[in-house]
Amino acid sequence: MKEKLRMLFDEKMWKFLLVGAANTLVGTGLGLTLLNLLDWSVSVSSGVSTILASVMSYFLNRHFTFKYKGDTWKPMLRFALNIAVCWLLAYELPPRLFNRLLAGVSEDTRKNIVMLIGAGLFVGLNYFGQRFFAFREKKE
Repeated sequence: MKEKLRMLFDEKMWKFLLVGAANTLVGTGLGLTLLNLLDWSVSVSSGVSTILASVMSYFLNRHFTFKYKGDTWKPMLRFALNIAVCWLLAYELPPRLFNRLLAGVSEDTRKNIVMLIGAGLFVGLNYFGQRFFAFREKKE
């Protein structure tokens, strides 16, 4: 058990968190800007910002965090699939769950809360997806 915990909380995790902090600032900042200044929906705002921030994330995590040396197309496809699943789980489910819980809150506040909850969910899900799926190390 200790060995598995050490594996999760290693240098890769800290690098992922550093890249993720930059990525989250860019993605969430862009998403909130599109949501509030352009009055786009949560789905469109989070979708556009996730795509743009994911391009940055792919290159930083591939080369800096996980130092992945394998082929290009397979991890790129796995990365895209991971991002799509994380986005669906983080930004499409929370509005359905939290709209009822936040019924007494203004729509603008509710949208912003859902966007921030989604960002948090996305980061956690994305770490495990990138580490163990998109950039998984080949077993020798």
